[in-house]
Amino acid sequence: MKTFILLTKLSPEISKQMKDRARLGRVWLDQVKEKCPEVKFIEHYALLGPYDFLDIYEAPDEETAAKVSMISLSNGAFESQSLIAIPYKRFLELTEEI
Repeated sequence: MKTFILLTKLSPEISKQMKDRARLGRVWLDQVKEKCPEVKFIEHYALLGPYDFLDIYEAPDEETAAKVSMISLSNGAFESQSLIAIPYKRFLELTEEI
């Protein structure tokens, strides 16, 4: 499994529904679990800054990570950015190969 980071910025309309945030988040998570059952979430964070949420998860490939981003966009995200994360130890091993 590969590790991915999902950065999400909510649309202004969804941002105004803070009292509904728990329900909306659960709907999103249920859809991810249904459509991408192989995804394993590691951490969820709310952010103060240009993005509203950061999710760290494992998925088998980039196509599955793309689905997670698309599910976010279809549930009111204004912007969704997926990044692949390489464990630091492995990164250092890669530097030895160049």
